[in-house]
Amino acid sequence: MNYENILAVVDDHILTITIDRPKKLNALNRDTIQELHECLKDAREDKDVKVVIITGSGEKAFVAGADISEFADYSPKEGKRLSADGQNKLFDYVANFPKPVIAAINGFALGGGLELAMAAHFRIASDNAKMGLPEVSLGVIPGYGGTQRLPQLVGKGRAMEMIMTANMIDANQALQYNLVNHVVELAELEDFCNEMAAKILKNSMCAIKGAIKAINANYEAGKNGFEIEIEEFGRAFGTEDFKEGTSAFLNKRKADFPGK
Repeated sequence: MNYENILAVVDDHILTITIDRPKKLNALNRDTIQELHECLKDAREDKDVKVVIITGSGEKAFVAGADISEFADYSPKEGKRLSADGQNKLFDYVANFPKPVIAAINGFALGGGLELAMAAHFRIASDNAKMGLPEVSLGVIPGYGGTQRLPQLVGKGRAMEMIMTANMIDANQALQYNLVNHVVELAELEDFCNEMAAKILKNSMCAIKGAIKAINANYEAGKNGFEIEIEEFGRAFGTEDFKEGTSAFLNKRKADFPGK
């Protein structure tokens, strides 16, 4: 499928999605959110895609925020719908995606950009990256999951400070806060993410899908993460991956997981 705002390339089971609006510092508008949703929806069903990497074009920005010009004159009802639609189509969709999603943060990740990165399963930042949720400086709050995911990652106090002050933090501070998993030089970011994806690909994608579901359950209201873990643990015993994994271990060879 051809897109106007993103680039999508599959290589060795790794789908790299690049948000490609460099003149707008890759800001998210409605069309970009829709294209990301459609691309991920296709990737969900594509058996050739096993890991997803999301990044931004150029060296300045991952995503510098939402496209404010689209909603500057919205009513409260329209604003509520904007938040709900965005979370449903993209941010929650990414967080609950059954295949690993890595955010490769190359430069600014602000507002909706940081919210997208936080929705990914983990984050790798370039050393020039800067992150923040500056929404209160515009008279609004983070609306794409930022008030929920930031405290989960950095703790309540730091999340309150970041959101209330609207300040940016650099990559090393983000690493100290546990907001990102790794910081690498910008020139090494793509290779590092691909190497991380390659490590993931050696393992059972069925098991990883179950692990994603179980981990996420701990952060969802009304769900008991331990119960979901038990359920997914039991489900794994019925997969061909489990048979292959245990057979390989017992026979002292490398597993070749069929992914089912």
